This record gives sequence, structure tokens and C-alpha cells, in this order.
Amino acid sequence: MNNKRDYYEVLGVEKSATEAEIKSAFRRLAKKYHPDLNKDDPTAADKFKEAQEAYEVLSDEQKRAQYDRFGHAGVSGNAGPGMGGFSSYSTGFDGVDLGDIFDSFFGGGFGGFGGSGRSSSRKVRGSDILKKVNLTFEEAVYGTEKEFNLDVIENCEECDGKGGKGETTCPTCHGSGTITSEQHTILGSFLSKTTCPDCHGEGHTYKKKCEACGGKGKIRTNKTIKVTIPAGIDTGGRRKITGKGGPGENGGPNGDLYLEFYVKEHEYYKRDGNDIYLEIPLTITEAVLGCKKVIPTLYGNVSLNIPSGINNLDKQRIKGKGIKNESTGSTGNMYLIFKVLTPKKLSRDQKKLFEELNETDFDDKEIKEFNKFTEKNNK
Repeated sequence: MNNKRDYYEVLGVEKSATEAEIKSAFRRLAKKYHPDLNKDDPTAADKFKEAQEAYEVLSDEQKRAQYDRFGHAGVSGNAGPGMGGFSSYSTGFDGVDLGDIFDSFFGGGFGGFGGSGRSSSRKVRGSDILKKVNLTFEEAVYGTEKEFNLDVIENCEECDGKGGKGETTCPTCHGSGTITSEQHTILGSFLSKTTCPDCHGEGHTYKKKCEACGGKGKIRTNKTIKVTIPAGIDTGGRRKITGKGGPGENGGPNGDLYLEFYVKEHEYYKRDGNDIYLEIPLTITEAVLGCKKVIPTLYGNVSLNIPSGINNLDKQRIKGKGIKNESTGSTGNMYLIFKVLTPKKLSRDQKKLFEELNETDFDDKEIKEFNKFTEKNNK
């Protein structure tokens, strides 16, 4: 008895631990050290038995009181494996829901725990598929139609997705979809329900397997689908094509296909949401004197009067000439960014004109304020 560890230490709880804390501690250790779960640790079986013994004592109010008063000697006649044994289909642990533990390593419910066999025959929806689609700037702005060749998994038309013909009750499970077997563990014997291997939980089989799909109920076909892409789509935008994703299982529906768009940048237009930006190059004389410019918008050319005295990077809005977004029903604006170009090569006469212009007092407020700042900074 002197070689035994303290039961509270075994379960990893304090002496003041509540009944719920003791149950929780044992459940955790049972999952960790049960031999059917932990086959790598050679000491797992001994640790499980040790935890089991500790729980047998500490979960019983009378035995726990004896143990707290006299230690292992107080329960030597009761504690330990073989304490009355475990009757078939019984937990041997009052109040502990071992169904969760057994499900984790047996994969199904057990007789006496109120659990039902887990069936893999439930309908499972197929996975969604994401496909990247490249668009030109014009296709995204004005909308377009695209055709795609896709490998699609569909129900077999020959057997209507059943996988066979001549439906009959499964002789292995007699239509229940599950089979019951007896499991022997160190805790005793338990009944477990597992999915019938012959009908895969359906409860029925077929006299003749479908030749078209090989009994799978699904066939892979290549189809061309046409997709309408609305005007105004932008990079990162998506369209869902229902039922064209991965195949479902056990009669479950197919997943969906998502098209994600990537729009190529335009040589001149820059896009920001539904707004469009366009740089307009101006000569220095056009900027000084003003001029009339033909502006290429998304919907044709327009003539625009540029006022005199325009500065480099000045911005002007043309309302409603941005992108018309069909998905949101909104329309953006077009913004012109003026870029005043300075000549790099001048003739002698042109240079003389600029020198004369340089002697002119423009009476510009911004220039005067900057000159004052320069003079003040020099003091």
C-alpha cells in the first residue's frame, strides 16, 4: 500500500475538489490513457487502472470519507480493480457519462449508454469550388458573357443517382442500416452499433449494379456553361454558380462554384471603386491661356473647356461618367487630373519669350507668401 500514489494526486485535483471536478478529471485521464486510445505509451494501461481506482474511491462519498481519514488503509478492502467487477453493458461508474469516452475510440454508441449508432449514410453536401477568372478592363466595366468548360459531377441518369436497379432490403442489416457487435474492453463488454458495410447505412441494396456509373450513382461529365458577368464587377468580386461545385455524398447536394474575378489594369484609366481617374496632359501655354480639349470618357468623347491658369495636378470632376455598377445600381464619377508639361527644348526666340515672361510681376499671392517665408527663414 505504501507504493500507491495519493488518489487526489493521481486525478490531479485538490482535496477540496467537488464531485463534478473529480468526474471531469477522470474523464480527461480516461481519454488520455485508455489502452485502446493510447497504444504508443507502454504505461498507459497502468495509468488508466490507477485513475480508475482513484475515481472508484473519490466518487463515493463514504469511501472518500474513509480515505480522507485513514488513507489507503481505510479503503484497502474496497478499492482497486476488481472491486466487485463490472457487469456486462454497465459503466461501473455512477454519474459519469462515459459515452463520450467510448465514442472517441469506438466511433459509435453503446448499449446501456443511451447512444445510437453513428451512421455514415447521412447526406453530406459537396464542397464549394473557387475558380479565378481574368477579365479585361472593358469586360469588367461594360459587362460580358463568358463560357467555361467544367468537369461536373452529376447524378447518373441511368439509375437516377441510386447506383443500381432492383432495390431490395439489405440482407446483412435487415434494413436497419446498422449492425450491432460486442466489444470487450477492460471495463467489461459493450454493444456497439456501426454502419452496415454492405448497404453503407442505406438499409437497402440493389439486385443489379448500374453499369453506367459503376454503382456510384454519380458520373463525371464535361460541360460548357455560359455565365453573365454584370457591368461594374471589380477585382475580388464573385459570382456563385449553384450546384456546380464538388459532389455530395450519400445523396447530398453538390457544392457551389464561385468565380472570383481579377481585372487587368487599363493603360490610361485608373479605377477607384466606381470612380475613374484620367490624366490630361497640357502644354504650358494651354495651362496658362486655357483651351478646349476632347476628353475620352467610358461612354464616348466629350468636349471640355479648360479654364486659363490651370495648375499641375489640379482636378476636375465630370459627374456620372464613371462606372455604372449593375450589382449596386450606383454610378461613379470621372475625375480629370491635369498634368502640365514643361518643354525641355526651346528655340532662341521661344527662350527669349519665356525670359520676358519671367520679368512679369504676376502678383500671385502664393508666390509672395512663399518669398516672405524664405526671407524670414534666412534671418
